Amino acid sequence: MAKRILTALIGAAVMGIGTQAASATTLGDVKAKGFLQCGVNTGLTGFASPDASGNWSGFDVDYCKAIAAAIFGDATKVKYTPTSAKDRFPALQSGEVDVLARNTTWTINRDTALGFNFRAVNYYDGQGFMVRKSLNVKSALELSGAAVCVQTGTTTELNLADYFKANNLQYNPVVFEKLEEVNAAYDAGRCDVYTTDQSGLYSLRLTLAAPDDHIILPEIISKEPLGLAVRQGDDQWFDIVSWVHYALVGAEDFGITQANVEEMKKSTNPDIQRFLGVEADTKIGTDLGLENDWAVKIIKAVGNYGEVFDRNIGAGSPLKIERGLNALWSKGGIQYAPPVR
Repeated sequence: MAKRILTALIGAAVMGIGTQAASATTLGDVKAKGFLQCGVNTGLTGFASPDASGNWSGFDVDYCKAIAAAIFGDATKVKYTPTSAKDRFPALQSGEVDVLARNTTWTINRDTALGFNFRAVNYYDGQGFMVRKSLNVKSALELSGAAVCVQTGTTTELNLADYFKANNLQYNPVVFEKLEEVNAAYDAGRCDVYTTDQSGLYSLRLTLAAPDDHIILPEIISKEPLGLAVRQGDDQWFDIVSWVHYALVGAEDFGITQANVEEMKKSTNPDIQRFLGVEADTKIGTDLGLENDWAVKIIKAVGNYGEVFDRNIGAGSPLKIERGLNALWSKGGIQYAPPVR
């Protein structure tokens, strides 16, 4: 009898601990402290970089602002934690950051063993190579024997090894932990080749002493679906972060912009009414734990997906990266938002 009682008490205690853990939500924690803690890159032009006054901007930064806008109605309620490729995952696992918005590839290992959740891909990318024009190299298949600068602790390092092995090419990896170290080594001529996500190459080329002396080779050697990551175990937070992206894409699909969002609230299109939270019976916001005009707040803060893309890395930016796969599904790309209903 005593053993049964002890077993029951232990079971009740375990259930109590589980209940406490389940009741502690990331949304609640973020609201309680009054800001979102967002993990970003240490400095990648177009994606996340601070100016001389410490003000952050970029494609990934706008996602942090969009999440804050959805929660608080104020895109400034964000604090940024710069993370290297090595320390980004411990920062998320430990709770140092609430979300990781840092050009991070969705892989099975990160989705399972590391305990993270990915869903929405906000940038479809692939690994490429940058070389000096003076090498007269036109293809990555001509790189046998080259010294290649690469950042350690990344899928980039693994993809590099796979590509050279598969093509029976020799190479000398020149490895650094910090992005700034990789950049400096390549710019100083310590390696012949720089490899990372192609979007990163466009960004990094702008920082070199003579950007026009370098070309990006045509080969894409991997699939790099980049997206925001959160810790497993909090479905509500996972949904909020995912649907912030879908709201940005959906707004572009509907033709809703930062400039016309108030006017679009008068639309008679039921899909737009529901999306903007003006339909009388809508619960799309409250079901997420947000206000029903959460999408309006996001669009007012940063615009739609196309505006975020063009302003930071696309046609309206120094990078001038083409939309490619990141165009809407209706315009030849694969960016697609589920229905809001």
